[in-house]
Amino acid sequence: MLNDLGKKTYLDVIDDQNADQLFADAIDALLAFQQLPMEAPLPSYDVALLRRELELFPQWYVRRHLGVELDAQQQALWQRASDLLIDSALAQPSVLVHRDYMPRNLMISEPNPGVLDFQDAVYGPVTYDITCLFKDAFLSWPKARVHQWQRGYWERARQAGIPVQADFDDFLRAGDLMGVQRHLKVIGIFARICHRDGKPRYLADVPRFFAYIEAVLADRPELSELGELLASLRQPVEASV
Repeated sequence: MLNDLGKKTYLDVIDDQNADQLFADAIDALLAFQQLPMEAPLPSYDVALLRRELELFPQWYVRRHLGVELDAQQQALWQRASDLLIDSALAQPSVLVHRDYMPRNLMISEPNPGVLDFQDAVYGPVTYDITCLFKDAFLSWPKARVHQWQRGYWERARQAGIPVQADFDDFLRAGDLMGVQRHLKVIGIFARICHRDGKPRYLADVPRFFAYIEAVLADRPELSELGELLASLRQPVEASV
């Protein structure tokens, strides 16, 4: 059943003052569909899908947008970093995953929110949607505030019997690595939209996703090889400016 949800998305109205309440409503909705039995004929977020998404980054951003061919050392770094991100995602408990659960796809409605763009739903990592909610293409929030929202979700998810990680730090780590997988995918998608579809405006949001990645790299030494790869890609770009 589809309803007319009006014209106002979260993105249209959210600000520092109302974010706590709007995100509380969004978490209510997320918890509700994460508790649904996994009985629908939906695909799994398996290794093939995770790798296909990750490969958008070297294919479209590195090769097409930057004009760079990865050398053997860079390819090895990319392969090991990709394997780490995929292994982390596959190790997580599975729930229903919306895959684009962000303010632009949440409508102000009664009950709040109305949820759009759910056609790509899969069964996959429990941290995916909650990470997506706070690290999207259009809005960035202070790290301390995001941790507060994440802890609120984690505590309520545990109470609801949703299979989040038993330790909050493990939950944060899994969410960080899940986020990096998504950010790399999105950077590749935005480059594809620019070069294949002739819509360059999406590239303006690429620096936000690199900033998300850099923040995680600073906290997660296990991703040092990804940091090394990204640094090597910046050098020829900077040298040509």
